[in-house]
Amino acid sequence: MIKLSKPSKMPCPSWSLQALDTCPGSVAANGGLVDACKGCYATDGNYRFSNVKAPRLHNREDWKREDWVADMVEALRGQSYFRWFDSGDMYDYRLARKILRVMRETPNTQHWLPTRMHKFDKFRAVIHRMRALPNVVVRVSSDSVTGKYDRRMSNTSTIIPFADTPTEATVCPAYSSDGKCGDCRQCWNPNIQAIAYPAHGRKMAGVIARAS
Repeated sequence: MIKLSKPSKMPCPSWSLQALDTCPGSVAANGGLVDACKGCYATDGNYRFSNVKAPRLHNREDWKREDWVADMVEALRGQSYFRWFDSGDMYDYRLARKILRVMRETPNTQHWLPTRMHKFDKFRAVIHRMRALPNVVVRVSSDSVTGKYDRRMSNTSTIIPFADTPTEATVCPAYSSDGKCGDCRQCWNPNIQAIAYPAHGRKMAGVIARAS
């Protein structure tokens, strides 16, 4: 059974997994978390409640079903936009390949997939095939909380300490719009190389203070 999330910020549903548990790319070389994941919004607030965790825990097993791709395609029928992973990541190569199939079979849906799985060699080929699709934007998430990002990447994102922090990236306007996307669709726009998300929450403020 397909269980989609409906984040209040987003103009569309999402398919998600439990944060950190399914995020191997969140681990730094020293074995701790990268800065961007130390203050992860999906480990705080409403994400801590059992009813919010339940569909994410369900999804971790559900994607393994033989009919999952077909069911996802049906669930996305009529959706103009879709976001993968408002929490979690495509931690398993088999899942990544299934997501690619869903993307291919839903050409009328614009997909946005943020990920850190590009760090692992075996995922790079499938990410490349995703990016070759005209209805897909894969955004590589920077580990930084101070606005740094890899300018060699065609599409990426980063965290900045404040909305007015100087940056060459396009700043997400949600935090001046009651935390909602509204009619903005920049994350789905392949012509926007980098998007900067202003940090929010006390946990992230502490991470930024230590990183500065």
